[in-house]
Amino acid sequence: MVKALLSLTRPANLVTAIADVLAGMAIAGYFLIPNPPPAAVGLLALATVGLYGGGVVFNDVFDAELDAVERPERAIPSGAVSKNAAIGLGVGLLAVGIGASFLVNPTAGLLAIAITVASLVYDRFGKHHNWLGPVNMGLCRGLNLLLGVSIIPEQVLPWAWVGLVPIAYIAAITMISRGEVHGGSVTTLRSAGLLYALVIGCVAALAQQRQQLGTAFPFLILFGYYIFPPLWRAVREPIGQNIGLAVRAGVLSLIVMNAAWVAAFASFPLALLVFCLLPLSRLLAKMFAVT
Repeated sequence: MVKALLSLTRPANLVTAIADVLAGMAIAGYFLIPNPPPAAVGLLALATVGLYGGGVVFNDVFDAELDAVERPERAIPSGAVSKNAAIGLGVGLLAVGIGASFLVNPTAGLLAIAITVASLVYDRFGKHHNWLGPVNMGLCRGLNLLLGVSIIPEQVLPWAWVGLVPIAYIAAITMISRGEVHGGSVTTLRSAGLLYALVIGCVAALAQQRQQLGTAFPFLILFGYYIFPPLWRAVREPIGQNIGLAVRAGVLSLIVMNAAWVAAFASFPLALLVFCLLPLSRLLAKMFAVT
């Protein structure tokens, strides 16, 4: 029962959400402050786990009937977890996420509410729209990055536009994932590849602007190494299995992208610490579903 409940939260993905928040903190300049207080870091890490976990739990709640046909092995359609228990878990996680955010500051709390609304809109409505779905899903990640920035509230508005980068990246992954069950479109996959390249270019440009390109470059190379080969295999043979692997690689590689952000705005050692979250996420991905 416990493992089934955990599976609803996509534990491997929760690690990537923590990496988002750490990247946002780096963008805000938090790690450049002498002896920054650690409590806010822990609270925002807890908040993003609650918000992301609650969002994906409700994704499975709303998809229960469809999963009974396409993915009957999942926790709710298999009967391992009742729908009511899943709803209770989702509500509890979202409440923890919002509560922990408000303990940091009101700006973080308001962003947590925005993330909750965006994720529930995606779960119930957005995913069914060709263009709104990917943008809606990307918005959740963009706001999550800004949740990290909100550790210094006055930095949110100046850096709000940076949230467009994860929006583009997650939109690309969401476009790819549409073919995970029945196979995908080569045109869609190639368009996603262009968005991937645009994201790498944006992070590189910001790193260069901050004279930190040399520090971020190794992580950007690794980022491309992790995301492009699975995508290319899916382009060559757009069957469900290849597309699923491309989606999984894209989601887990968020950690590498976030390490590049940290390298551009903080330091190489701290970026390396964020990168070290990848093995943990990959280990959890072997135990629980990612998509």
